[in-house]
Amino acid sequence: MSVSMLLRLAWRQSLIRLLLYYAVALGIGLLVGEPWWALGLATAALAARAYWRLYRVLRFLDWRKQLRTVDGQGLWAALETLIHRRQTENRTRSRRLVRLLRAYRQAATAMPDGALVIHRRDGRLVWFNKTARHLVGLRYPQSLGEPLVDFFAGNPRVREWLAAAQTDEPLTDVASPTDPMVRLSLRLIPYSATQWMLVVRDVTKLMRLEQVRRDFVANVSHELRTPLTVVHGYLDMIEPEEHPDLAVMVEEMRRQSQRMTQLVEDLLTLSRLEAQEHLPEEPMAMAPMLVTLRREAEALSQGRHQVSVEDRAGCDLTGSTKELHSAFSNLVSNAVRYTPTGGRIAVRFERTADGGARLAVQDSGYGIPEQHLPRITERFYRVSTSRSRESGGTGLGLSIVKHVLSLHQARLEVESEVGRGSTFACVFGPARVRMRQAPGEA
Repeated sequence: MSVSMLLRLAWRQSLIRLLLYYAVALGIGLLVGEPWWALGLATAALAARAYWRLYRVLRFLDWRKQLRTVDGQGLWAALETLIHRRQTENRTRSRRLVRLLRAYRQAATAMPDGALVIHRRDGRLVWFNKTARHLVGLRYPQSLGEPLVDFFAGNPRVREWLAAAQTDEPLTDVASPTDPMVRLSLRLIPYSATQWMLVVRDVTKLMRLEQVRRDFVANVSHELRTPLTVVHGYLDMIEPEEHPDLAVMVEEMRRQSQRMTQLVEDLLTLSRLEAQEHLPEEPMAMAPMLVTLRREAEALSQGRHQVSVEDRAGCDLTGSTKELHSAFSNLVSNAVRYTPTGGRIAVRFERTADGGARLAVQDSGYGIPEQHLPRITERFYRVSTSRSRESGGTGLGLSIVKHVLSLHQARLEVESEVGRGSTFACVFGPARVRMRQAPGEA
């Protein structure tokens, strides 16, 4: 029976029974000659019964016991029936939620990765699974309520990463507090409005494989330097005027060997950046840097493009001048290479809304299809193989830029539209900005 039908029936039954009750009481009072006394006693008895039923309901609710199934009619019976029904539904729902919670806890405990729940405000531990105990060195329940950064006290990167709430980028290659030889990867996941979930993964084997790859690339690149030097030497000894029949072949060999040399140099640069954790911290004047970028762009363009440089920021940066110049120069040279004759190259240095700085290189070139944008910073990834070979690119420039910016806690932003050009921007945080000592214009 539905709730509305039950209530209508209870109201009807209660009203009929109440009228009959008072009618009987009045009849008895008339028989004994005291009708008012009879009605008063009937009302007192009715109130006493109502208070008893109310006390019974409140007692069961206070003791959190379940009301028994009620057999009867009227409003009180309907009330107790509804309470009994709601209690049964709530208990069923609670049991189902408890089963789900236990299943989730068991699944989290069985995860091969460590899982920790921490407060967003102070980073204190709320919960962690068994794997997290071994990887981070936690103890249950003693570690509950402790700040997570206390377990990574020897690694300030973890404190800075948690303070910045980096949910987009994981923190990789972190030494485990229990064993420095074990390398961890930390990923922060929004868990609720007040909590984070931290996933800790053992990446020791992956880091070792990555180190083997870096060593292999570095060693091969070093070994290639000697034979390339010999090839260059012999090619320089061949004069095209003395051997006109070999002129075309010699020129092509020189071009390909130079391209190979540039590839080797880029590989060595990339290997060196990957092996570094920190770069020199030095003041870098942006006004002369922008002048240098303009000069390099015009030299590479040879008058085929319109080159403009704007300094809107009026500030300088802190970092490695050599590495940042390499990154900026890579973006400028790419813009010149992939922009047809008559196109525009614009370099802008400006402030960001959060107090940081942004150096953007905009071109009116071919543009990059949207499906290629997530992968353009990968090693040797090419949007157009034929176009890259024609322009002399090695496929490592943007990868070098990404690593240089990462070492400066900066990021690379890319916007592109096919047929309308691209914008590559190096975005630096407020910590990298410094007031300009000597005003200058590019």
